[in-house]
Amino acid sequence: MALDAAVQHIRQHTDAHPEIGLILGSGLGVLAEAAEDPVIVETAGVPGYPTSTVSGHHGRLVFGTLEGRSVVFVQGRAHRYEGHGMEAVTMPVRLLHALGVERLLVTNAAGGINPRFVPGTLMLLTDHLNWTHTAPPLAVTGWAAQARPAPSPYDPVWRAQVQELALAEGIAVEQGSYVWVLGPSYETKAEIRAFARLGADAVGMSTVPEVLMAHRLGMRVLALSTITNPAAGLSPVPLSHDEVLEVGQQVRTTLERLIRGIVYSARSC
Repeated sequence: MALDAAVQHIRQHTDAHPEIGLILGSGLGVLAEAAEDPVIVETAGVPGYPTSTVSGHHGRLVFGTLEGRSVVFVQGRAHRYEGHGMEAVTMPVRLLHALGVERLLVTNAAGGINPRFVPGTLMLLTDHLNWTHTAPPLAVTGWAAQARPAPSPYDPVWRAQVQELALAEGIAVEQGSYVWVLGPSYETKAEIRAFARLGADAVGMSTVPEVLMAHRLGMRVLALSTITNPAAGLSPVPLSHDEVLEVGQQVRTTLERLIRGIVYSARSC
């Protein structure tokens, strides 16, 4: 089966058993450069691993250490709008779980719906709206996922710890709800008005399937959005993916400092 073959392929390159997995969103792939003693595995050679065609998603697994803990960075993700099914989109999460990852930090670039969340804002996800109306299957090829009883996949204890950490470090971090849309086109003005009335603070085209799968597999989950642009209709200029990548670069230093703190302090919660 594909998952077993993928694990065997990884074991030809490293015997690491990472504790924490970090999925890097658009414009945030450079954060993988923070890994110490890195072992890089190109995902193109991993059996069953989905290919990303989006700029800013490199297609690598970077194993190493960060703040003294064994980690693996997923440098590039696959999206539903690229033609992948849910099984393929969630395959990286299932692979990380099979390699021993117990905690998953998912990052993304998102459009700001909440008028207070200007480009550069960091937002911890407290909940989400699944506007695609799809979800990972309860059973997937090569792995039987577990139904999880908790009402939300976003770990409240871990999230509260990160809020305290950010406050101590002087890093502004907001909290809010994320709405997952299929893409690849940006949303209409009418959709953004509707999302705002439904309580969404940010909008994006990823994260939710990975979070749902990780939660079903019993992993502790934290998700963090970088607001890279106002959502459609909230900006006087047209939206572009280049803007997403540019803001990702601008917040790199702050985000890396926060992620280092998250990884270091995760041992205590």
